[in-house]
Amino acid sequence: MRDKSNPASLPAPATFMNAQSAVVGVRGRDLLSTMRLLAAQGLKNPVHSGRHLLAFGGQLGRVLLGDTLHKVNPLDARFADPTWHHNPFYKRSLQAYLAWQKQVAAWIDDSDLSADDRARARFLAALMSDAMSPSNSPLNPQALKELFNTGGSSAFKGLRHLLDDLLHNDGLPSQVSKHAFEVGRNLACTPGAVVFRNELLELIQYKPMSEKQYLRPLLIVPPQINKYYIFDLSNDKSFVQYALKNGLQTFMISWRNPDPRHREWGLSSYVQAVEEAVDACRAITGSKNVNLLGACAGGLTIAALQGHLQARRQLRKVSSATYMVSLLDSQIDSPAMLFADEQTLESAKRRSYQHGVLDGRDMARVFAWMRPNDLIWNYWINNYLLGKQPPAFDILYWNNDNTRLPAALHGDLIDFFKHNPLSRAGGLEVCGTPVDLAKVNVDSFSVAGINDHITPWDAVYRSTLLLGGNRRFVLSNSGHIQ
Repeated sequence: MRDKSNPASLPAPATFMNAQSAVVGVRGRDLLSTMRLLAAQGLKNPVHSGRHLLAFGGQLGRVLLGDTLHKVNPLDARFADPTWHHNPFYKRSLQAYLAWQKQVAAWIDDSDLSADDRARARFLAALMSDAMSPSNSPLNPQALKELFNTGGSSAFKGLRHLLDDLLHNDGLPSQVSKHAFEVGRNLACTPGAVVFRNELLELIQYKPMSEKQYLRPLLIVPPQINKYYIFDLSNDKSFVQYALKNGLQTFMISWRNPDPRHREWGLSSYVQAVEEAVDACRAITGSKNVNLLGACAGGLTIAALQGHLQARRQLRKVSSATYMVSLLDSQIDSPAMLFADEQTLESAKRRSYQHGVLDGRDMARVFAWMRPNDLIWNYWINNYLLGKQPPAFDILYWNNDNTRLPAALHGDLIDFFKHNPLSRAGGLEVCGTPVDLAKVNVDSFSVAGINDHITPWDAVYRSTLLLGGNRRFVLSNSGHIQ
């Protein structure tokens, strides 16, 4: 595999929170424990705390005199309004916020906490700092302008949106208008038909869009935690249509949304179901093998399938494999995972098994807290302070169209992140066979996003190195959704 990029020129991967955090979750009691630890640290070392408090007081005094001590990130949309930089009151409030933010970070860095405790403290401080941003208050200059321009109706609409979200959206600001899209009307409209189904999935075959088609079909395996139509949003945002217009016979898996009756469906169940879909594609097209494309957790599924087929000497069923933002090497450094001790992991497994499933809304909340300024506070301002409707955005509609994970698969994913089993031969067993990715000599193509906060690009790159065969890795200039 060739690598023409200079690693030193690439940005650090996003590791604030990621796929591990979404699968495991972060318990409130762990955050409270960190808060108690910080309080104890402050009381135990009053000289250290006093020194930083005096430093903050000195900076605050200079801020009140009109000094600009801290530069604002020009890419920070929270403070893009000129009022933050030109109005004396808002300028001082912003500078005071930045001074407090930096002094808290310095207090943590200079403390005698252990490295892990400091990382937990930084994580908690970042969440609190984002929440306490002056842009989130009713005095936000944009909110006051909107209040004046609408004669006060923006405040009434904002309160109505807040009440609606408290009742119907688990207390989080809505990210998208729920009435702007409908599957089959303006989403997932490419003509096709279900040609095979089993207990876990339906297999869709799409109608050709070219005069001639290649014999070998493409089978797309989406992640189990979202709906399939991310590959077929609209006519101008459809990977399915792109593939069809380029002569590929295209098949798509649509996963069944499990309920508590299906708590025993694990990774082996999904691998077996995909193998049946592969055989159906081969039978329908007359091709000896298929091209596989797996996205996110779908990539893990097709990798496990190929390891299973290799162990049974049936890897000839697969011609090539494409991995979209997929983790096979699960070793990721993340502050949020510092909360994930043995007790937390077992508690997460036990909780989902008691319910039978992991509710997609629970995962959505964790995903939102991965990027709180973009996915929570941005909509807090738009929906509540400005009184506006959330935007009509197809990708966000898909992102909020949650599915559930069966308890057994949730447990398998927790073990996957805990043990990193695919990094060694035989570390993972599916359908009774050990998996050795180094022996999977299928040509592969892997794509990562440089700004991906869910599956960091360096982990996707390491995942590529686990595979046998000819490999190509592409780092795109986007995030988790390409």
